[in-house]
Amino acid sequence: MYRRLQQVARLFSQSARLMVGVPDYDNYVAQMAINHPGEPVMTYPAFFRERQEARFGRGKCNTRCC
Repeated sequence: MYRRLQQVARLFSQSARLMVGVPDYDNYVAQMAINHPGEPVMTYPAFFRERQEARFGRGKCNTRCC
């Protein structure tokens, strides 16, 4: 039962992070290992920066839209 509660807590926290826009690095690492074995995996800071740029743009917005 304790293991089940840990799993529920983990899923809840993952959902909460995704709702506020924090990417899931652990899921990225697992997917890279499954789908692209042998390819380099980004570090957490590089991953976070790439996800933020993908979400908010790479400085291409010249008007005040945000």
